[in-house]
Amino acid sequence: MRIVLIVLVFISLKLFSQDEQPNYERFVSVFTERFNNGDYDGIYDLYDAGMKNAYTSIETRNFFEKNIKRLTGEIESMQFYTLREGAHVYRVIFDKSVADMTVTLSPQNKINGLSISRTKPLEKPILERNTTLISLPFNGEWFVYWGGVTEAENYHVLEETQQYAYDILKVKDGASYEGDPLLNESYFAFGEDIIAPCDGRVVKVIDGVPDNIPGETNVQEVTGNTIVLRTDRDEYVLLAHLMKNSIVVEEGQDIRKGEIIAKCGNSGNSTEAHLHLSLQNALEMEDSIGAKLYFDRIEVNGEIRMDYLPVKEDFISNNN
Repeated sequence: MRIVLIVLVFISLKLFSQDEQPNYERFVSVFTERFNNGDYDGIYDLYDAGMKNAYTSIETRNFFEKNIKRLTGEIESMQFYTLREGAHVYRVIFDKSVADMTVTLSPQNKINGLSISRTKPLEKPILERNTTLISLPFNGEWFVYWGGVTEAENYHVLEETQQYAYDILKVKDGASYEGDPLLNESYFAFGEDIIAPCDGRVVKVIDGVPDNIPGETNVQEVTGNTIVLRTDRDEYVLLAHLMKNSIVVEEGQDIRKGEIIAKCGNSGNSTEAHLHLSLQNALEMEDSIGAKLYFDRIEVNGEIRMDYLPVKEDFISNNN
């Protein structure tokens, strides 16, 4: 099984290669013994003052006992893989699962940062943001329903695989539709052209997923009809919830910025017609870490902005 993301303290991740430090090797031995013995108070004793201020011993016990061990079983081994900004990353082999654990120790060899998450390809570099010049993948003015880097602006930040993603739709007179709300055709975004935001290669296409009745969702096919583009800098741009049978590109095809590639739809985990747009560091979303997506030159609320990251409630359009 693959466990869901469970985090005590989030650690900024940048990949570089060094050897495991001896104090971390000793820590792994102690942590494994205490975890397997159910000595959660002993794990709490490994925390530094900052961690103890953030989490009580009861919260620590519940975290490891109910959220981790109940799902994963005992630790069979912890294999060191790499360092990320000084944090040691281990591939943890449990009885029932495999996960990645990232940990940092204070100068006093106390835990001051810890995360346990589903496994990800460790060889992929972590993206902070795009370096490829990106345009908006649509014509005309659209509305940012979710966007930004805070939870209040953008609920996507809660999910590492799609953090900083956008949900974008069309609005007129404060509404996203006109007419019967149960018809996709009533929504201003439905059927609008989606265009390539940059030059790139089509590396993934999902098509044939039915568009939902507005208000309903398809949680089995989360992204619905989907295109993933790879730039020449190995950045992956995902466009999701596209209209069924509207995709006009195929995997392996090289495309140019501005080409029509699909139409906006309401497929997958979507309640109304909109475009989900995100940047990631790997082909498959579930194996990725999301990154910030800036746009080269766009109009935002009537003003020209350069190298801009849109936020919730922005009205945005291309300005070429």
